[in-house]
Amino acid sequence: MKFEGLGLFVKDMKAMVCFYRDVLGFDVEWDGLQPDAGVRKDGVLLMFYGRKNFEQMTSRTYGYAEGINGHFEIALAAETYSDVDRIYETVVKKGAEPILKPTTEPWGQHTCYIADPEGNLIEIGSFNVG
Repeated sequence: MKFEGLGLFVKDMKAMVCFYRDVLGFDVEWDGLQPDAGVRKDGVLLMFYGRKNFEQMTSRTYGYAEGINGHFEIALAAETYSDVDRIYETVVKKGAEPILKPTTEPWGQHTCYIADPEGNLIEIGSFNVG
């Protein structure tokens, strides 16, 4: 068995695909017609599944967190502390919801948090002062 990627069950496929492509620079595997999409960065696949489609397929109803949620985080690494600062400013200007401005933690990581359109947390961090 091989680890392929992670799946997110999404409410608004187009908004999520556009965010990950246009704000975070992920490569998109979606033609706009398929019910599911993939976004990829550095070889890691994030699969988006439409909530309603998945519920129909499995004949079940699921509970979903609303607003900013803390079920997990997507972690993105930046080269240096200054890159964290620059990336944070850029993605917030492009529409990412700011959660935590760049800060240096006691363990030496310079990190920040944003949220995607459906409230999933995304960390951008670096351990390299540069």
